[in-house]
Amino acid sequence: MELLYTGIIGFARTLFKVQGLDITMRGERNFPATGGAVVVINHTGYFDFVYAGIPARVHKRFIRYMAKAEVFDHPVAGPIMRELKHIPVDRTAGKASFDEAVARLRAGELVGVFPEATISRSFEIKGFKSGAVRMALEAGVPIIPVTLWGSQRVWTKGLPKKLLRPRVPILMEVGEPMQAFAPAEDCTEELRSRMQATLEGLRDEYARRYGAYPTGAAWVPARLGGSAPTLEEATALDEAEHAERMRRRAQTTDGGDAPEGPAGPDAP
Repeated sequence: MELLYTGIIGFARTLFKVQGLDITMRGERNFPATGGAVVVINHTGYFDFVYAGIPARVHKRFIRYMAKAEVFDHPVAGPIMRELKHIPVDRTAGKASFDEAVARLRAGELVGVFPEATISRSFEIKGFKSGAVRMALEAGVPIIPVTLWGSQRVWTKGLPKKLLRPRVPILMEVGEPMQAFAPAEDCTEELRSRMQATLEGLRDEYARRYGAYPTGAAWVPARLGGSAPTLEEATALDEAEHAERMRRRAQTTDGGDAPEGPAGPDAP
């Protein structure tokens, strides 16, 4: 029995009640009761990995997330990540983490992946990287898509945190298992298309249940009348941020004094 992981999930559920979150889940039993699977999740907020782990508990299962190796170097978070059996991803040696994920899948684990690689500032689904599909093909396991909507209202990139009493609804749907197929790029696009359709349905339901999207709201996509950047604008912001991160890293490597950046969950 994994006492730490069980305890963290119990604490999270209590926290969500204190926060006044109204979390609606559907499709929990699409998680397999046994055996490996790649769990693919869209990414709009920093707590998505916590929310997405809840429906897997219908079968008393845990998700082992792939996370940046730097998180494992943190003096507090690192030991916890290792105890929870998450998988470090070294961007300079990606094959090792890929092979470790495949081994875990073959051993019957659930491996969680965010194929957008980072939070979508536009709150639209970004392009997917093909790693999740390639892992599923290599291990011979299904893909379980998990689509969320509303988590950006709690804590997301570029917006103020609302951790105390956000009192917001979050919708989450676990889709039917999808069998990976080659070529991986075509399968990845099919997976993205399915999750995009699910997201559209969740957004429509959200508006019906909780009222029309407020015009100009920062958590609402531009095409729904919000002030979030468009997908194209968000991509440009991400590219600029990545270029600045690489510049700082190169400067540090060369012996220069690079300024410190924010130490958030998406920080390098």
